[in-house]
Amino acid sequence: MSKILTSLDFSRGPEMKNRFMLAPLTNSQSHEDGIMSDEEFHWLTMRAKGGFGLTMTCASHIQAIGKGFPGQMGVFSDDHLVGLTRLAEEINRLDSISIVQLHHAGMRSPKELIGEDPVCPSDNEEFSARALSLDEVKTLRDDFIAGAVRSEKAGFHGVELHGAHGYIICQFLSDEVNLREDEYGGDLEGRSRLLKEIIDGIRSECSEDFMLGVRLSSERFGIKLGESKALAQDLMVSGNLDFLDMSLWNCFNEPQEEEFKGKSLIKHFAELERGNTRLGVAGNIRTPQDAVKAIDDVDWVMLGRAAILNHDFPKLFEADPGFEPPTIPVSAEYLAKEGLSPKFINYMSNWGFVEGYDDKMKEALKKA
Repeated sequence: MSKILTSLDFSRGPEMKNRFMLAPLTNSQSHEDGIMSDEEFHWLTMRAKGGFGLTMTCASHIQAIGKGFPGQMGVFSDDHLVGLTRLAEEINRLDSISIVQLHHAGMRSPKELIGEDPVCPSDNEEFSARALSLDEVKTLRDDFIAGAVRSEKAGFHGVELHGAHGYIICQFLSDEVNLREDEYGGDLEGRSRLLKEIIDGIRSECSEDFMLGVRLSSERFGIKLGESKALAQDLMVSGNLDFLDMSLWNCFNEPQEEEFKGKSLIKHFAELERGNTRLGVAGNIRTPQDAVKAIDDVDWVMLGRAAILNHDFPKLFEADPGFEPPTIPVSAEYLAKEGLSPKFINYMSNWGFVEGYDDKMKEALKKA
């Protein structure tokens, strides 16, 4: 049996029945107040039904001002609990680990969505973002923790902190964006203080068996690979994390920085000491062959685009490890059968997913 089909245990929480995780995918399907829609519920539970060992929500914002895209699911209010509870119960019933990704877009929160200037560790002219005060940083920390508490109350097995892709935790980690002169800026220790305080707070406020993961970027977004590796190592051996999710864009590529060339990004992180933390990767894992290649180096793999195209990728793999997924673009009808709503299909058209997509189709999808 392929390693990818074997079970995986964690320091906390349930055992994962296989090594396939569903990536936290932006989909714009929920309501503008953050309440989960039936379309979001259908999309996610269809993947749990399709055999994913762990099903993760899209990025779910922990403050209203942290909203990053239209139709984003929220976890910042008790008004969200009914939908969250419904979702957790169904994912759990389908024997998939249920995880909420906690998110705040920071300077990448569009002003037209949040109704005010976005916030950032420091003033940022490019994004017209203002610096958070020290009190606001501590409130931000506490709201991430509150999002985890709310997720546990809803019945989820755990949460993942979105510390990648240039969103607010990543902004704090970047020495290009974070120019603060207080304890939350300066060297890597100061810039990672917010993330570590959130982790400590979740460990303190949630139950002993509540799962906790972190997503990091390896490079780009003002992140340097050397610092990313140092932070990843530090987090994995701390004993506070159950899994580390490295978002590598293409895990088989070599790094951008000359001094680290000579081996792939996945190899750079696979060589780190893990302690009891389970290490996984996302980034251009699109075929069964990609998944088998990646799992040689890590504990689990995360599927994004592949999970959009095949909601039952794990079951298809189990039946035939050599199956051939469809290649993009595919028809809107195909994506609808795979559980994507018209809003999600419209969003994916921006990524070259939808065959023959034009203004006429866009209008038809809006009316659907």
